[in-house]
Amino acid sequence: MSRPSEDELIARYFAPLATAPGADGLTDDAAVLPAGAGDLVVTKDMLVAGVHFFPDDPPDLVARKALRVNLSDLAAKGARPAGFLLALGLPADWTEAFLEAFTRGLATDIERFGCPLYGGDTVKMPGPVTRPGPLTLSVTAFGRTGRTVRRNGAEPGDLIVVSGTIGDGALGLKARLAEREPSLQPDWLKLLAPEHRAALAGRYLLPEPRTGLADAVSAHASAAMDISDGLAGDLAKLMKVSGVAGQVRLADIPVSAAVRAARDLDTSLVTTMLTGGDDYEILATVPPGALAAFEAAGRAAGVAVAVIGQVTAGDGLAIIDAAGQPLSLGAGRFEHF
Repeated sequence: MSRPSEDELIARYFAPLATAPGADGLTDDAAVLPAGAGDLVVTKDMLVAGVHFFPDDPPDLVARKALRVNLSDLAAKGARPAGFLLALGLPADWTEAFLEAFTRGLATDIERFGCPLYGGDTVKMPGPVTRPGPLTLSVTAFGRTGRTVRRNGAEPGDLIVVSGTIGDGALGLKARLAEREPSLQPDWLKLLAPEHRAALAGRYLLPEPRTGLADAVSAHASAAMDISDGLAGDLAKLMKVSGVAGQVRLADIPVSAAVRAARDLDTSLVTTMLTGGDDYEILATVPPGALAAFEAAGRAAGVAVAVIGQVTAGDGLAIIDAAGQPLSLGAGRFEHF
């Protein structure tokens, strides 16, 4: 049975998702984003099979993750979702079953986060069916905020705050890899309870963007970004661009029960937890006088926030262990190149 043409593919799978008036049912070459109050914030992330997700990851979760990592960026700027564009590079061996699952996943999060599809593009990646090019997708997301919070506003005396828990995504990647390649399973993972393994893999496959904190970030944070490449490296980057230093207490960094159990089995996992990435939590600096309001907003949104350290004058970042010594973390972050 022949596969649909590009026009048929768009009409069948993506036009039903594009219900916002400005999308015009994906029948035109451009869309119109409705006017709104405040700044229009734009972000873009690309995901490639074999780099950002496994080629056999469930298509619906791949679609949702692609959207969610962008919504995480918006939330860290204090912006609520307003819509997105999707560019999709399909491998030569794509199937309609894949597209059905992929668009079903997108539809779930379009509704959940109130983030309509406004358009995009579809192409076929080069390569024969026997050696197809990787599935490649890119989302450009738009959000609106009354006050955009950049990375460069941290001041000495500000408190360093994170949402959620740290390290689940990085250890989840190891759990997911072990599911596919049991021979690569480390000893700690063999001993980890099944429910903890599942929790870690789930956090890697489907991060939770903290969109509920967007208004709190906009109202109270002096600087913010999302944690995608590891807490240590991303915080160091924020400190550098703000022209300040920071000190963090390892004991104050919030971790899930699954990460705690894994760390108890192998203490060297602290480095992975702090540098591995895929957390998609919000990292913010908050003036002390605004902390109570920020924490209250987190409680109202059902998102836990924790103070992990303080901004100081100078430069550099120190993460202090239980013995009062700074940890050595190498590069400190996931490197794309």
